[in-house]
Amino acid sequence: MPRSHLAIRPIGSSRATALAGLAMALLMGALMMVATLASGPVAAQDLRFASLTSPFAPRHLAGGRNTSAPVGFVRFCSENPQDCLSEGTPASAVILDPRHKIELEQANSAVNASIEPMTDQEHYGETERWAYPADGKGDCEDYVLEKRRLLVSRGWPASVLLITVVRDHHGDGHAVLTVVTDQGDLVLDNQESKILPWRETGYRFVKRQSQESPAEWVSLGDTIGGPTVVGGGQR
Repeated sequence: MPRSHLAIRPIGSSRATALAGLAMALLMGALMMVATLASGPVAAQDLRFASLTSPFAPRHLAGGRNTSAPVGFVRFCSENPQDCLSEGTPASAVILDPRHKIELEQANSAVNASIEPMTDQEHYGETERWAYPADGKGDCEDYVLEKRRLLVSRGWPASVLLITVVRDHHGDGHAVLTVVTDQGDLVLDNQESKILPWRETGYRFVKRQSQESPAEWVSLGDTIGGPTVVGGGQR
């Protein structure tokens, strides 16, 4: 009976091929990293902020050093000093039980629906002015102020309701309300109907109010050319 001929690859050859493939993959990865870092500080910064919105980012934003408050906020505090004072021991987080979750969703949707979006330039003839939307009109920071006031009136501690400045998907300055909960930092936004964890917004977080003192602000990382908050209504 004729002997069949089978194509058999020597074990040593297979191992050498696998090791060569692994070495090539590692080399390509190293070259890509070098190219990224060599493209300059902006590219490295973009890489760092992209990592913040990954599933592996922490649930809570980490505040850094003290930084300057937005000009519009400083003026708001001079006109509404009672809303910029510390009262008692600040709460570190609110427990997001069913009642608090419902209150949060109701406040977000009610304020988003009740305010007609209008820029400060159209509204007041000024580049930036923070104010409660008494006439039912306002831009992003006015939505934030109203949501914060509504939740405080329902018994929420001000220390977990933090006005926050971000750069939105267009790179523009924008204000949102960050709520510190036991399930992570959540974002209430007039540009988004859903309440999202901060790491799912796709925003770059610049700075926000300090939990210890509502009149003080802390840096959140993106501090290059702190933006003027110019966000209008929903997009």
